[in-house]
Amino acid sequence: MNWDTVFGKLRWDSFVFAGAIENPSASEFVAFGAGSIVILGAIAVVTLLSVMGWWVPLWKNWLTSLDHKKIGVMYIVLAIIMFLRALIEAAVMRSQQLAAYDGPGYLAPDHFGQLFTTHGTIMIFFVAMPMITGFMNYLMPLQIGARDVTFPLLNAISLMLTTAGAILVMASLVIGEFSTGGWSAYPPYTGLEFSPGVGVDYWIWAVTLSSISSTMTAINLTATVYKNRCPGMTLMRMPLFSWTTLCASVLMLFALAPLTAATSMLALDRYVGFKFFTNADGGNMMNYANLFWLFGHPEVYILILPAYGVWSEVVPTFSAKNLYGYRSLVYATIGIAFVSFLVWLHHFFTMGQSAGVNVAFGIATMIIGIPTGVKVYDWMLTMYRGRIRFSTPMLFHIYFIVVFIIGGMTGILLANPTVDFQVHNSLFLVAHFHNMIIPGVLYALFAGYIFWFPKVFGFRLDERLGRRAFWCFAPGFILAFFPLYIIGLAGATRRTVSWSEPFYLPYFAVAMFGALLIVAGVGYLIVQVVVSYRNREQLAAPLGDPWDARSLEWSTASPPPEYNFAALPVVDARDMFAEEKENGTAYRSPTVYEDIEVLRNSMTAPLVGLAALALAFALVWHIWWLAILGFAGAWAVIIARSFNTNTMKVIPAATLRAENEAFLTAVRNAPGVDRDLEFSPQNKGKAAPDLVQERPAPAGGHQALGAAL
Repeated sequence: MNWDTVFGKLRWDSFVFAGAIENPSASEFVAFGAGSIVILGAIAVVTLLSVMGWWVPLWKNWLTSLDHKKIGVMYIVLAIIMFLRALIEAAVMRSQQLAAYDGPGYLAPDHFGQLFTTHGTIMIFFVAMPMITGFMNYLMPLQIGARDVTFPLLNAISLMLTTAGAILVMASLVIGEFSTGGWSAYPPYTGLEFSPGVGVDYWIWAVTLSSISSTMTAINLTATVYKNRCPGMTLMRMPLFSWTTLCASVLMLFALAPLTAATSMLALDRYVGFKFFTNADGGNMMNYANLFWLFGHPEVYILILPAYGVWSEVVPTFSAKNLYGYRSLVYATIGIAFVSFLVWLHHFFTMGQSAGVNVAFGIATMIIGIPTGVKVYDWMLTMYRGRIRFSTPMLFHIYFIVVFIIGGMTGILLANPTVDFQVHNSLFLVAHFHNMIIPGVLYALFAGYIFWFPKVFGFRLDERLGRRAFWCFAPGFILAFFPLYIIGLAGATRRTVSWSEPFYLPYFAVAMFGALLIVAGVGYLIVQVVVSYRNREQLAAPLGDPWDARSLEWSTASPPPEYNFAALPVVDARDMFAEEKENGTAYRSPTVYEDIEVLRNSMTAPLVGLAALALAFALVWHIWWLAILGFAGAWAVIIARSFNTNTMKVIPAATLRAENEAFLTAVRNAPGVDRDLEFSPQNKGKAAPDLVQERPAPAGGHQALGAAL
């Protein structure tokens, strides 16, 4: 048995440390440092878990759990870990651009190419997607009054496949290299002829694991909305976040399939010698572009629709008003989901299709701005005449409105094929994309994270540190990305490792300062968690409703019990919980308590994830015996699970009664906290209702309405 049979393409020089030893340079030492952080971080985590004795609780209470809430939390933790890596890479790229004026800088071109590829891949597939999936997993079943998602085991397997993909990306820092083909991985550059190393293979299998995971999640969440709603919870009574979850899940269901097809066909080109995307022998690279962007543009709305849902929960809560234009927001959400599949071709306006095709897709791209505008106006009208509390989530929202509109206007510019032809490969496009994704998705998720944190963990986050984080993020984003609009229009191209135009220098310096402010904002968020945990007794909010919120998840204890509701709620109105609080009928005891069946924990998902990781790593390095073992192992675990009949456990009615009545008694006996004391230690999770009464529309038609506004 020779080396290749056992280790495939793996060699000594495949490890990142070999480059720093054999070819010392600044670029190699940066790579060495990154690989060292991964290894030392893993050692530190293993040591901490061992010293604290947390291995057993981690396995029994989290990794094997089928509870949608714990799975949602694990998705978000994974996303935060990957976000920290992607943020560091962004700062390194920005410093390289600043240092590379009229010189090579300190990064080799291939290293810079790996950085912008991993940054884009991680931020889309392993930050934004897991984070929104975590929010949807945790919140949507609670909001519709369900016990769990429809397929809890499938939900856990989805998490572990995403985790396996993320580990694969992290492994590329230590063993081998990552792709230099960008997050979209266009062939023929990513074909075997031009990229013979393992970098593209890392990209293929990490993204494939993520796309399969997201497809399974889409099936699960869609089925949950359709089948698991509590009595009386019609579609038009669902909270907006649940509506955006439904529409994003439908998009995922149809958009991820083309991506999986594209990565599979690219793998066949590289591994088996197929000719799907080659320059010759019948291949057609444009087929890849169509498949990828059939996923890629709906992906933007897969990310941003749940963010819109977050804003639709934050704004009415901190405005003390009903959400304005509920039905129009629902129809706008559906409209965005539909039109998002009609605009993919604007991503290759420069690739040679006819003027008529360009015009059609340019018009469709402009049309999608209409339902988005409806949402913005509805949020502003919700705030109008409301009693706005300028909490950290609300500060993020007001900031989002301003900068998102600017980004939207630049999107309308890019919808014009003639304009797009001039700036498509420039930093103007980079600025536009980040202008939409960072305020529209990332800052919405930050706001949602702060908003729902007390629901998940039972204590609020320190408001003072949250505001400090916001005041770093707000100017940081503008300084980091608005200069790119200017130099992009002046001709600065994206994915460029060095440059010699002196006009760019001050703008890159400002952008670097903005990036440092964003890093500082993230630092404040980390400190906020540490300080809040230390002061968790003063910030405790176990009674479940610290913000005077509106939807059903706030009617339970914080954190919610495993079974979510002692008795499934019965809904007869939109914002049922808010109405009950206003009418003084909230927190009533159920008429009867019945036994509840919930799923037992299962090791199936982590074992499938481990097998999938082994399979993907083996395919990257051509270790065929390990690939066969990983593939067979995953299916063996699933088949073995199908023979297990002891999958449920019963929570007795007496236990439910004792737990729920203790919670209800505590809530009834607690005084309601006024909005002025919302951030004080007196707020234990029972906010006093503070609903602004809706005023009738002014008489006199449009002129009177205009005067009132």
